[in-house]
Amino acid sequence: MDKGLGKAVVAETFGVSVRTINRSLRLRRESGSLAPKPIPGRPSVKGAALIAGLEPQLAANADATLPEHCALWEGAGGEPVSEATMSRALKELGWPLKKSAEGGGARRGGPRGVAGAGRRHRPVPVRVRGRVRQQHRDGAGAGAAG
Repeated sequence: MDKGLGKAVVAETFGVSVRTINRSLRLRRESGSLAPKPIPGRPSVKGAALIAGLEPQLAANADATLPEHCALWEGAGGEPVSEATMSRALKELGWPLKKSAEGGGARRGGPRGVAGAGRRHRPVPVRVRGRVRQQHRDGAGAGAAG
């Protein structure tokens, strides 16, 4: 829009509706930025205490599953938390969520622990408002054979 393009052209370029472009322009006009607004509501009571005291437990029990972490937290004198609450806390602290019960690390992955290792990449059709566009790896054009 800043380069003189019309709303319809910008909407087509990004694969969104003109209404979405109008909302984005209004947000930028009102706030000076396109950054998302903060999520409304009060902060979590359990979550703050959990995040503050969870790091030593994670360091000592890195291969524990979500239910095991919940039990360890409660056993250490913390308030009982659900697996969902523990999952959110782990995500906020940057710890991986998927662990095996045997302590082998992440569940998914190929021989080197990389998800999709050894699979051949194919273009994936993406629906965009009644059309199908092909996403290609390495910037290949829409007309290129996959």
